Amino acid sequence: MTLLGDNAAALYDTGPVPGPGGIPVTYEQVATGDLPVVGPEKPLVPRLSAGLQLHGEYQGSGFTEPRYIARRGDGQVVQLTRLLHLVASSIDGGRDLETIAHRVSARFGREVSADNIRYLIENKLEPLGVTVPEGQEDDQVSAPRSDLLLALKGHRVLFNERRVAKIARALAWLHRPVVVAAVLAGIAVLDVWLFVFFGAITPVLQVLDQPVLLLVVFVLTVASLVFHEFGHASACRYGGARPGCIGCGLFLIWPSMYTDVTDVYRIGRGGRLRTDLGGVYFNVVFMLAMAGAYALSGQAFFLAAVYLGHFEILEQLMPAVRLDGYYILGDLAGVPDLYGKIKPILLGLVPGAAGRRARAEVAALKKSARAIVATWVLTMVPLIIGELGYALWNLPRITTTMIRSLAEQLLGTGGAFAHGQIAAGLMGVVGCVMLLCPMAGVVYLSVKLGGRLWRGGAKATAGRPRLRLALCVLVLAGLGGLSYAWVSGLTPRPLPKQPPIAPILQPGVSTSPPPARHATHPDRHSATPSATAAVPSGTASPNASADPSATAGPSTSASPHPSDSKASPRGTAGRPSGSPVPSGQPTTSASAVPGSGSPSAPSSPADSPSAPVSSSAPPAGSPSPTAS
Repeated sequence: MTLLGDNAAALYDTGPVPGPGGIPVTYEQVATGDLPVVGPEKPLVPRLSAGLQLHGEYQGSGFTEPRYIARRGDGQVVQLTRLLHLVASSIDGGRDLETIAHRVSARFGREVSADNIRYLIENKLEPLGVTVPEGQEDDQVSAPRSDLLLALKGHRVLFNERRVAKIARALAWLHRPVVVAAVLAGIAVLDVWLFVFFGAITPVLQVLDQPVLLLVVFVLTVASLVFHEFGHASACRYGGARPGCIGCGLFLIWPSMYTDVTDVYRIGRGGRLRTDLGGVYFNVVFMLAMAGAYALSGQAFFLAAVYLGHFEILEQLMPAVRLDGYYILGDLAGVPDLYGKIKPILLGLVPGAAGRRARAEVAALKKSARAIVATWVLTMVPLIIGELGYALWNLPRITTTMIRSLAEQLLGTGGAFAHGQIAAGLMGVVGCVMLLCPMAGVVYLSVKLGGRLWRGGAKATAGRPRLRLALCVLVLAGLGGLSYAWVSGLTPRPLPKQPPIAPILQPGVSTSPPPARHATHPDRHSATPSATAAVPSGTASPNASADPSATAGPSTSASPHPSDSKASPRGTAGRPSGSPVPSGQPTTSASAVPGSGSPSAPSSPADSPSAPVSSSAPPAGSPSPTAS
């Protein structure tokens, strides 16, 4: 600062200089006397994010170190260490860092300073969405979510937490050991009677002859799905945990139901397994109720619902996708997310730094949990790769067959409505949904999986151009070879058109078998028995067979009669909370005798089971045998 002639200050430098209390000030502030007021620093008071719930220690964990479960307001579940859980449980929106540090130190057994608490909050809890960032006014946080490939999307609540708690409390007595033993004994007796003495397929075939009854069975199956979810909720309540809401969502593309039982992680492993099995146990209770309704009314559709309930139980117990069997296996191992362990298990087999890091992550599991998870991973990964390769090899066959079946289905359903056949048209709509769901699911899963593989490859080859070039060449070579196989006809041809197994689900689609293709005999002078009608002995004139009324015997054919063959059952993809529903019945028809002028014999059902499909919402199986 320099002084002019009249002692006025000439501000030639406005840079900051130390002021009172070490606060930087400018020369202008010194000259004008506008200095900042020094006061005590306001303490930082951390806050938890909106809707956060701390469920406590993960009981029966398969990890060597204790894990604690927290659930964010957006439904994402995160795992915390003991120290992080103590910090989060000490935050109440009123305590400052110093108070939290004293509280955590007393409970942790070691000295933790306020600076340590600040570091844990800013670098551990905030990235997980547990606490609110400093300076943010509201409590809503935008934290990353696990983008699980086979997770439920688009949740919608059907029964809120209060209503679920009330109904679960009323049904909890069904989980008492004496009641469970009685139910299991009852289903054993019912199955022996239904499958050994009565004939389980008979009521199903009777229902398939009536579209209205089939719609009733469909409604009963949906009701069993809702009852299934209350089985999970009531088992959770019986074990001492608090069940959440019951809702629905989309699994890949299929509608599905779910029950929020996150609080079950704070009870023992036995309580979690009871909760996992509560759904299929309530399916058994529902089947006994349907058998009682049949005993009182004599209506066969109740037994048809019992028959379909067995398929639902078998489907739910599969550990491949996120069905009940997946969570049962996860709770046996003490690992909440088995799919999250696929990557470290596989990378642990690779030598190098990446393999060492993956093995260190797997080492956090107990030996028993490690054995269960490794067995599941090494079984599921080859199975998934094999199914994916088989689907790609048969892609032209699958695409052509499904498009043809969908076109016939839409035309037949539209024709049924046009002719005033409302019940048949509604069943045709169900068949359309059954055909569209797997098609849309395959497209969705292919796009999702392809995007993940693309991003994973780009991330793995970042900064390594040679490796990226080699990977691109390998992928192009594989796609080129597969395209050549598709075009050149090396892959299997599309399935020939066949009569529908379930005509009731395909109105307007012809049930007559396609004309048989007769093989050409190498000797042109030899007789062709498949094309020649047998002439009865004693025919007076060689031209008598030209007169329809003169034909005395039935025609013979080398090809088998339609009524002599039975349709094979078809398989469908699994859906969460889905109930398998037989998709139809095989039909047989007696063709008119060539040259006899006699009408066709009426078709009759054959005793052959049909394909299971899901009814957790629109079923996902294809109604046509040509759509496999």
